[in-house]
Amino acid sequence: MSTITNTLKQQWDALKAENPHLRIRNAADKLGVSEAELLATQTGETVTRLKPEFTAILSEIESLGKVMALTRNEECVHERKGVYLNPDFSNPHAGLFVNEDIDLRIFIGHWAKAYAVAEKSEHGDRKSLQFFGKDGLAIHKIYLTPDSDAAAFDALVEKYKAEDQGTEETVTEVPLNLDEKPDSEIDVAAFQTAWLGLKDTHEFFGMLRKFGVSRTQALRLAPNEHLAKKVEKEVVVKMLEGAAESKLPIMIFVGNRGNIQIHTGRVRKTMWHNDWFNVMDPDFNLHLDMSKIAQVWVVRKPTEDGDVTAIEVFNELGEIIVQFFGKRKPGNPELQEWRDLVASL
Repeated sequence: MSTITNTLKQQWDALKAENPHLRIRNAADKLGVSEAELLATQTGETVTRLKPEFTAILSEIESLGKVMALTRNEECVHERKGVYLNPDFSNPHAGLFVNEDIDLRIFIGHWAKAYAVAEKSEHGDRKSLQFFGKDGLAIHKIYLTPDSDAAAFDALVEKYKAEDQGTEETVTEVPLNLDEKPDSEIDVAAFQTAWLGLKDTHEFFGMLRKFGVSRTQALRLAPNEHLAKKVEKEVVVKMLEGAAESKLPIMIFVGNRGNIQIHTGRVRKTMWHNDWFNVMDPDFNLHLDMSKIAQVWVVRKPTEDGDVTAIEVFNELGEIIVQFFGKRKPGNPELQEWRDLVASL
């Protein structure tokens, strides 16, 4: 074991002794390393490195039964309990799990590292599978629940255990692409015409690429205020409280470079904790750091089923933190109750 890892391990042990409730992500920030590098220092103790056979591992998660799926970015955490049903990796760029509980869009090209973790916590032993990008940032985590099959978990870990169980992890920086073309270089009239001609919400991303506009720039250059209107960030809180009160089913999308996780259904219990606004339901939790929100927009996209309304939330780099929609399926118009709720805000 090298002195670097040894020091890193010692530094983390010291941090944990000082602050037993410090989460690994925050500890990594404090120590100036990535979460994967910190996790790797525990290999051979509480951590097992797995082979990077992501689609094979994910295709077997159903055997674990009811688990908790966690996907997050810097500002928002999305936790959903359920069973991983209907994996589809037929598209090499985007894998899918589609069902009522676990609903994921997986961009496997960004997945680089996999670990199994068995840690002690104040709630007893916690077992999880954790997946990271090349930069060592967490992409997706799967935690066992009291309803999971622990023996199936152990068998899965044994099956995919990597030969290399070293305590060092190499990470490479993934550059952020935040360059935005000046508005003067965009064919704004053609862009606005394309927006008005959308037939499906999924065409929106392709349209951004075609015209070379960033997402927040697109909202600024929208054809009119009906299609994109900037609002105060308090709208997010009012919307979630309103949806909880009216029992309105909504969709909540949270993602990062390698994964998007979706909750569809009602939200019930909402509450504040410091800067974080939270949904705390039995099978779904959302934690949103309101202090990190830079922009919130109400966005409408024309489709063959009528307008689809979203509330889109951005950080100061212009990256999307979370998106909210009314519950809908392609082929059906949007819920009028969702339109009314958004209009009331």
